[in-house]
Amino acid sequence: MVRAYILIQTEVGKAAEVARQIAGIPGVVQAEDVTGPYDVIVRAESGNVDDLGKLVVAQIQAVEGITRTLTCPIVHI
Repeated sequence: MVRAYILIQTEVGKAAEVARQIAGIPGVVQAEDVTGPYDVIVRAESGNVDDLGKLVVAQIQAVEGITRTLTCPIVHI
């Protein structure tokens, strides 16, 4: 299982709607709109790194209002 945080920047005024839409995508564990340099933080999980990439590129980045994403896989050192 691969888990990651996805940090998202949105168009002005779109954070809450983007978080709501992303929360309904399979593989998304949690989506919250936040303040700071990023507008939405998502926790996601998938079976492998390739599936995580597909989740981000094909589903999350397709949500209207997103301008940039940064995917941070969780590692256990």
